[in-house]
Amino acid sequence: MINRVVLMGRLVAAPELKTTASGVSVTSFRIAVDRSYVKSGEERKADFIDIVCWRQTAEFVCRYFGKGSLIAVEGQLQTRTYQAKDGTNRYVVEVVADNVSFTGERRDNSGSYNQGYSQGYNQGYATYDQTPAQSAAPAQPSQPEPSFQSGSNDDFQEMPLDDDLPF
Repeated sequence: MINRVVLMGRLVAAPELKTTASGVSVTSFRIAVDRSYVKSGEERKADFIDIVCWRQTAEFVCRYFGKGSLIAVEGQLQTRTYQAKDGTNRYVVEVVADNVSFTGERRDNSGSYNQGYSQGYNQGYATYDQTPAQSAAPAQPSQPEPSFQSGSNDDFQEMPLDDDLPF
């Protein structure tokens, strides 16, 4: 059986570190994950996912992440039920995080997030292995890679319809 979840989103609120009666650190928080598909004429929608972190992972999240932080989470999907104070049974679906990562976004000293950092990091990634002489060379303009967005139906060949399929 496979139960793996990988998500990247923004924290909806600052996480709070709590401790169980036995002294184990725990935090739970919610992240907003944008949907990849946007209907024409509508705004982008997001799903709000509950995350639970234990022990050192919980301490790490509470120390380095705040409201609005972009976070990558890897873990397992878990369901549980409990009885609310009003006596009704509640059903909860949440991700129990095994691994939490930064996403290339950096917070400056004022507490705000520097969006340019992640863009610069991604653009300059290939230059880390270069020597100073190589990195000082002027960049050559490159042609954009062809994509499906710039294609048309004329770019495809008609396939013969016969009963002799290779699969």
